[in-house]
Amino acid sequence: MTTAPDLDARDLHGSLQDPVLGSIGFLNEVMSRHPDAISFAPGAPHPEFVRHLDTRALTDRFLTHLVADRGLDPARAERLLYEYGPAQGLINDLVAGALRADQGIRADARAVVITVGAQEAMLLTLRALFREAGDVLAVADPCFVGIVGAARLLDIPVVAVHEGDNGLDIDDLSARCREAHAAGRRVRACYVAPDFSNPGGVRMPLDLRRRLLDLAAREDLLLIEDNAYGFTAPEDDTLPGLKALDTGRRVIHLGTFAKVGFPGARVGYAVADQRVRHAGGERLLAEELADLKTMVTVNTSPLSQAVVGGLLLDHGRSLTALARRKADRYRRNLACLADALERHLADAPAGVTWNRPAGGFFVRVNLPVRADAALLEVSARDYGVLWTPMSQFFLTGRGDRQIRLSCSYLEPDRIETGVRRLATFLRKETGT
Repeated sequence: MTTAPDLDARDLHGSLQDPVLGSIGFLNEVMSRHPDAISFAPGAPHPEFVRHLDTRALTDRFLTHLVADRGLDPARAERLLYEYGPAQGLINDLVAGALRADQGIRADARAVVITVGAQEAMLLTLRALFREAGDVLAVADPCFVGIVGAARLLDIPVVAVHEGDNGLDIDDLSARCREAHAAGRRVRACYVAPDFSNPGGVRMPLDLRRRLLDLAAREDLLLIEDNAYGFTAPEDDTLPGLKALDTGRRVIHLGTFAKVGFPGARVGYAVADQRVRHAGGERLLAEELADLKTMVTVNTSPLSQAVVGGLLLDHGRSLTALARRKADRYRRNLACLADALERHLADAPAGVTWNRPAGGFFVRVNLPVRADAALLEVSARDYGVLWTPMSQFFLTGRGDRQIRLSCSYLEPDRIETGVRRLATFLRKETGT
């Protein structure tokens, strides 16, 4: 005897049927079925950086800071690590100081909220900013699935803005704002990753960053800046982030310690120094986000914050110092990937081209055929190499003939072998 299911998918929130929510699980499933394949799919940090991580020593380093610099009683300091802790965070002063020293972001510790990864920072920011049904979120096309997924969960309409070789197309964003106004709506905020975006790998020049800030002021919209990959920029070619250039509090800056620290800590942050008027006075947007956080995750793990705080203290309270060795590794891997593509695809089929970014984790490859799940299965099963279809990052369907290669997780010899396999696959399966 069979019984009807307890629930019908049609009675659940519509986001659960959105392909965006299944994109990461899809890749994990393919990887699990082909464990011997070399995978260019995950944009994960290299495992060498956690092999000798002494979390106890880092926690002790942070406890010493609480006692020596903040004047806490040792017993009280240790108790902080085992309690819920303040929703806004424990390491706000260290993060604010590092951002000020390394990136020129002049924000008080009160303007920082420590989150469970950058993903929670995105969710909280969107929930706080989007109240009216007529407000829409603008995102680059292609775009990181995390921000699109968060918008879907919150029923926030998303509009795509073209991303070219120099990053977000400012003129196209202006056009989207005009279209929204004509329809009785408004672009409330725009999500942008100006440095080596995921998945596009592109970087905005300084003049376009300034133009974007000018547009934000003119159109009265906020910019949500994601800076996950900015640390990988060549040391002689750094550019100020949007928040460092922001003189009108138009930018909410999101960051994460997943790449410069380690992802298992699940520690991110938002810099939200916008003033929020209330009947009884003013608060900072970061404090509003912290209130929302109490209904989502209550607080970010104090133990995780202690480990991250210890990492910052051990590196002179500097994000740059913390990230330096990792940045060197990722730039070497990126150069290794680009060089291998040039060698092994010198006789590539017509239509196979790729970009060569100066930083970040990703390279985009254009194909002469559709890069769909069926083609990925052939690549994994018959050639032992995995990649990410770019179509899942596009809202407009423009990326159905592109793939993303990530080099962050691999050793150089595996990159070399993987590209050799990829080249064989492309010649045999996409050639004409």
